[in-house]
Amino acid sequence: MDLFSKMEEYDYEQLILCQDKSTGLKAIIAIHDTTLGPALGGTRICEYESDEEAIEDALRLARGMTYKNAAAGLNLGGGKAVIIGDPRKIKSEALFRAFGRFVEGLNGRYITGEDMNATQEDASYINCETEYIVGLETGSGNPSPVTAYGVFKGIQAALNEVYGSDDLTGKTVAIQGLGAVGRRLAERLHEAGAKLYVTTRDKAKIDKAVAELGATAVSLDEIYGVECDVFSPCARGAIINDKTIEQFKCKIIAGAANNQLAESRHGDMLHEKGILYVPDYIINSGGVINIIDDISGREYNRENAMKNTARIYDSCKKVFEIAKRDNIPTYKAADIMAEERIAAVGRIKKIYNR
Repeated sequence: MDLFSKMEEYDYEQLILCQDKSTGLKAIIAIHDTTLGPALGGTRICEYESDEEAIEDALRLARGMTYKNAAAGLNLGGGKAVIIGDPRKIKSEALFRAFGRFVEGLNGRYITGEDMNATQEDASYINCETEYIVGLETGSGNPSPVTAYGVFKGIQAALNEVYGSDDLTGKTVAIQGLGAVGRRLAERLHEAGAKLYVTTRDKAKIDKAVAELGATAVSLDEIYGVECDVFSPCARGAIINDKTIEQFKCKIIAGAANNQLAESRHGDMLHEKGILYVPDYIINSGGVINIIDDISGREYNRENAMKNTARIYDSCKKVFEIAKRDNIPTYKAADIMAEERIAAVGRIKKIYNR
């Protein structure tokens, strides 16, 4: 991998490789853009087939955070961290504290938080070594419930666009992934009257969804071909690709997963097929909206967080309007909305301020 060419392609600012032999820590921190403010993005723990794959994931996720934070109206840039390894085997207090020291060394350029396979306990160990972390139990806490609420509002906006109503009664939703966000989203959709199809690697989570939510279980591969109104990816990214697009039998794709499009051209293909894609960084921004009080130093206010997250509905509708106006795919419309804000603030920053 030619790292500098890779970074130049989307104008990344910084890539940090972190290693600590004593704890076994191998981590990557990617900072994409800090025009709007310090780079915010969580830390995920994941096994990768190669170091190159881990770097690619960190870079893609960091860029996604730039657009997510910009589109959400936050004064934050985009970054992301990945810790390489099996989360069931590598976790320790010392490893997370070592990682926290690397974050501290960036002196506020990067602010982290929970992401895939990271817990509140893990975050508390990182916090022992740095204050540049959000979403702690002493602050806004686990962002997953608010993220799920934002995805729910985005699904309603998409239903309104396609069917002319927010009502989920009788609508069918296929959910891929029942983790911290996917499970809570399933609960909200069930309460709203939706029929659910679900899949995940954890059989216990499947059985629980079937028993408690009346969901229908399908295999990992079958989920793509379920006839449904909404396909909701809530696991890993790049699940919209050449293979899966041929299988989709839905009107809408709207879910919590990051970087759902394997390549930009797959967004074009969805547009051509008449499937309404709700850009991931628009619909899943409830998590970053939830933690803004942690960064500003204000006392966390859950009511305000939920109210602000509900505006994801309006953001989605704005993206749909731009897409229709310019006859472009929704992923391009979302990028336009985010890039216009970054450019406008960037022009202001030319004014010298000591």
